[in-house]
Amino acid sequence: MPESKRYTGLIEKYRARMPVSASTRLISLGEGNTPLIRLENIPATLGKDVELYIKYEGLNPTGSFKDRGMTMAVTQAVAEGSRAIICASTGNTSAAAAAYAARAGITAFVLIPEGKIALGKLAQAMIHGAVVIQIRGNFDAGMALVKEVAEQTPVTIVNSINPYRLQGQKTAAFEIVDALGRAPDFHCLPVGNAGNITAHWIGYSEYAGQQTAACAFCAGQCKYPHPAVTGKRPVMVGYQAAGAAPFLRGHMVDHPETIATAIRIGHPQSWEHAWTVQKESAGWFDECTDAEILAAQKLLTEKEGIFCEPASATSVAGALRDIRSGKIPQGSSVVCTLTGHGLKDPDTAIRQCQGDMLTVDAELGAVKTAILDNMT
Repeated sequence: MPESKRYTGLIEKYRARMPVSASTRLISLGEGNTPLIRLENIPATLGKDVELYIKYEGLNPTGSFKDRGMTMAVTQAVAEGSRAIICASTGNTSAAAAAYAARAGITAFVLIPEGKIALGKLAQAMIHGAVVIQIRGNFDAGMALVKEVAEQTPVTIVNSINPYRLQGQKTAAFEIVDALGRAPDFHCLPVGNAGNITAHWIGYSEYAGQQTAACAFCAGQCKYPHPAVTGKRPVMVGYQAAGAAPFLRGHMVDHPETIATAIRIGHPQSWEHAWTVQKESAGWFDECTDAEILAAQKLLTEKEGIFCEPASATSVAGALRDIRSGKIPQGSSVVCTLTGHGLKDPDTAIRQCQGDMLTVDAELGAVKTAILDNMT
């Protein structure tokens, strides 16, 4: 029989670069292998010669990039004999933790801020059977509690302070280089907890055969050295929501507020690592208003047919602004990560739509009139 070509997940694909053994039971839902889409219509409006790509992480199994880290974190938890995992979450982490715990046959406990989570994400955590605990506080309060609970109960934390999370998430950088045949000139990401920008830099550094002090897993001394694939690393650019922008303020923000719930985080857990990424890559942080974020979300849907949640659009909003200003120069190749699917937060999407649905009689003439009146 010929060897199967079926894709079985990112750990198996990149097994030689992952901290697993031949006997490790892999907890996978076929995550990774997400498309890298070159934008066609939006760049034409910029008057700039750039290659602009979207890494569409919303097409992971639970609809966000969190699946990349969760497959590795839960695989390791099971390998260590853990019977339960725990996380604090603004939504996407809880959805991924619940799904992968269900796959592994263990319990997931998720702490979420009361009234501050999009319903699409809450539904995922609940339907997968997680024990959902709402707290009267924000994500940062939840994260502090998770750390305390883990010291006193037999549960494994699967937030991005777990270094195995970043080992899973680094594979997005591998996929981008594999698809382009090189690293992009710039990589733009939304930044909340800052684990993802850190993980991407780890991945790009590993593929370039270079070490990085941002690697929480090995503290810059890689335990899994591998041959280089490309000699280049991109400039890393992180964009935050203006109401939740500790990297722009230079200090933690106690009461973050933004429509982009996935990055409504004032105390990033990868604070030091993200500053290392900025320094090593010669990149920068910037902020976008909620209005800019929502405008970018709508632009992507209307001009390119790509639907992402608001936090994801922060990377595009910031990148477009920096391309227009020339901070990202002509001739550059740019990748923007879209971290989550738009169906995570349908209420916010619907509120942006102009006008009501058309309601007509179930009659040919009425339907034809409605079509002809709305032809563009």
